[in-house]
Amino acid sequence: MAEIRTSHLLTMKLAVSGLQPIGETPSGNRRVGLVAGGTFEGPKLRGIVLPGGADWIIGRPDGVTTLDVRIVLQTDDGAAIGLTYRGLRHGPAAVMDKVNSGQWVDPSEYYFRTVVNFETASPKYAWLNSVFGIGTGSRPPEGPVYEIFEVL
Repeated sequence: MAEIRTSHLLTMKLAVSGLQPIGETPSGNRRVGLVAGGTFEGPKLRGIVLPGGADWIIGRPDGVTTLDVRIVLQTDDGAAIGLTYRGLRHGPAAVMDKVNSGQWVDPSEYYFRTVVNFETASPKYAWLNSVFGIGTGSRPPEGPVYEIFEVL
């Protein structure tokens, strides 16, 4: 079996404008994080994250936070790219209490990973329609930061 290789695709910083709590559901504590915007930059593309995206978050009873995000990227040359990702964030309870209260915590102290898909009508960026991305995340007080890698 071939070795899995990756190449850095982009760094993305998101601004979150608030949470809409839904409450305790059969799956866990559901809340929706509203994405106000952000930026992304990499060797092949750069631009802004348009406002209006959302993260459908579940705080599971086992302490794991699941993420289900849909956002739209706008490249610096005007192309629209849909970006969706699912993720997991967890760690020791004391560490996650700090992360969840908005304190900066070294990302090496907790697990934060994503699986990323892209969708675009732009001929220039059509190559994104046929790749998977994986990412590592951190949650500084100003908002989530992701390092996203193309799976080669």
